[in-house]
Amino acid sequence: MAKQFDVVVIGSGPAGYHAAIRCAQLGFNTACVEKWLNKEDKTVYGGTCLNVGCIPSKALLDSSHKYLEAQKHFADHGIKTGKVELDVPTMIARKEKVVGQLTQGVAGLFKSNKVEGIAGTGKVIAKNKVEVTGHDGKTEELEAKNIIIAAGSVPIDIPPAPVDQDTIVDSTGALEFSEVPKKLGIIGAGVIGLELGSVWARLGSEVTILEALDDFLPAVDRHTAKEALKIFSKQGLDIKLGSKVTGSKVGKGAKKGVTVEYTDKDGEQKAQFDKLIVCVGRKPATANVIDDSVGLELDQRGFVKVDDNCKTNIDGIYAIGDAVRGPMLAHKGMEEGVMVAERLVDKKVQVNYDLVPSVIYTHPEVAWIGKNEDQLKEEGVEYNAGQFPFVVSGRALAAADTDGFVKLLADAKTDRVLGCQIIGPSAADLLQIVAVAMEFSTSAEDLALTMFAHPSLSEAVHEASLALHGHAIHIANRKRR
Repeated sequence: MAKQFDVVVIGSGPAGYHAAIRCAQLGFNTACVEKWLNKEDKTVYGGTCLNVGCIPSKALLDSSHKYLEAQKHFADHGIKTGKVELDVPTMIARKEKVVGQLTQGVAGLFKSNKVEGIAGTGKVIAKNKVEVTGHDGKTEELEAKNIIIAAGSVPIDIPPAPVDQDTIVDSTGALEFSEVPKKLGIIGAGVIGLELGSVWARLGSEVTILEALDDFLPAVDRHTAKEALKIFSKQGLDIKLGSKVTGSKVGKGAKKGVTVEYTDKDGEQKAQFDKLIVCVGRKPATANVIDDSVGLELDQRGFVKVDDNCKTNIDGIYAIGDAVRGPMLAHKGMEEGVMVAERLVDKKVQVNYDLVPSVIYTHPEVAWIGKNEDQLKEEGVEYNAGQFPFVVSGRALAAADTDGFVKLLADAKTDRVLGCQIIGPSAADLLQIVAVAMEFSTSAEDLALTMFAHPSLSEAVHEASLALHGHAIHIANRKRR
């Protein structure tokens, strides 16, 4: 006999585990199906984000930044360390420890909230039925009044560079190098490519990033993207724009490594690397999660079609996170998971898709929210812009971390804040100040009249809001007509 539940969630990534926990908190008998196994073949929760995505990459970003600081910058602070040695296996082990602590934490949250974790691969086989195939091949059926699909996403493969997880790896394999590659190639100058490139460049790799597009970071405004390109290039990332990879050949024996063929404005080119990372994007992991007989609608790219409330074309079935439209960001999926749970008890909770923060966790970080200048110009919106550089921030100077700026945009008529772009130290955290302000329809004047602690990096947000109307204190203001 099939197990009976009020809610069955497929996938325990950020979207899935948030949905499952909130459903349980609201009184629903909830199960969460997870297929992920760790290196010891034990079921672990947290999906891509906790296991091979956001968390392990940030652990390596932090470790590599500390190594670079100790190697090159501690002396500026009067700290003499002697010869700094790198121990990559220990660094990777620390990353694994962080991952283990957080995945165990999700398991603990399931237990305390009475969410039943079920190991195996879930598949929707009817309007209210999920078939689970265990790792031993045995199957069982779960019946549920509501099903939430949170299957996540997987890296996109490209024919010119087939991944073997040895010489040519995806973002998962790039977190497992046992030594620093002398020459590292990366296909894709997006968020993942820049973060992984930063990690290994700090540790000593000669990094080349091949990007097919002619524009760098097209989701960011041109001014911010230009500044980011300048900083990253200075850090040693050789970013080749307009470079389309056409083929690759993995060497053997003494010629181990990979030769990459690509075309740029000068024609056909070749490059030799010890390792190659393919990170050209991700796609929804919805294949084999929904039986065709169910009639659930998917688009051409495999995303489950949903409305603004993440409801599918079939009553009682929802989809959230990377499995549906919108940016593939953990926090977006988290909010969708909670929204769906709340809507099951008729609470009219809504995700504000206009205010999804985006961050690249390089150093400096790059973060943005709302509209950028390019978008406002295209839409014909009159706006004012205020900008403040970290180079004149007392807190940034004290920390010797002065690259970048805060840019704030507001409607020229209403003064309502329309967007913000930050490149600089702690950009992700500073952006959240503006995210909260925008959620409450704050004006630039509201921010300008708010008291900020001194000295703090957050003062850069304050000064940008002052600069928007020509009232900045610590920089010369542009003349206003």
